[in-house]
Amino acid sequence: MKTIAENIENRIEIKKSIFICSLFSVKNMMELKEIIRNISTKHSDASHNCTAFIVNEDEGFDDDGEPIGTAGKPMLNVLKQNKLNNILVIVTRYFGGIKLGAGGLIRAYSKSVQEAIAISNIINLYPHQIYELSFDYSILKIITNEIRKNNFKILKKGYDDNVHFQIAVNEDNQNLKGLKSKLSDSLRIKFVKEEYLMVNLEDTNI
Repeated sequence: MKTIAENIENRIEIKKSIFICSLFSVKNMMELKEIIRNISTKHSDASHNCTAFIVNEDEGFDDDGEPIGTAGKPMLNVLKQNKLNNILVIVTRYFGGIKLGAGGLIRAYSKSVQEAIAISNIINLYPHQIYELSFDYSILKIITNEIRKNNFKILKKGYDDNVHFQIAVNEDNQNLKGLKSKLSDSLRIKFVKEEYLMVNLEDTNI
């Protein structure tokens, strides 16, 4: 799966209309809706705030008052052509007084998204299973060595009466079962969720 490494904003001018394209990497619909609300508030004086998104298996668009099919759908098509996912695009238009016509609007909104993608850092994400490990301090060194040896990635660390690590395991990596069998009396493993992560996610073991 491909998405952008960081959010980006780019603006272009076409026949005195300003088109501001904002690209966001999003993980779920709740986050997406909050971003749309924030941008709509930020650019409440704009003529239009048109949107398109692909989040996991969901996709959609909104022309926000532009003629049907001239804004959101072309924007969505550009996302698909670039094979992006977990992505939200909002194109804010400040009308410059010159009408572009249906064809001109389609070209303008498409160009706005294309140019923003062109200057974005595109990354590949891969499915990982997220687990929480809970264990006694006495086996901390053993667990840390096993995590390094098996190329698991530590995402979070917590310390109270026990040690708690949240780790990411590549879906092709079956070594977690071996770790559990080796330390069955001392280690508790709980599945948390599946999440897409960079394959070269920074290892926080050290």
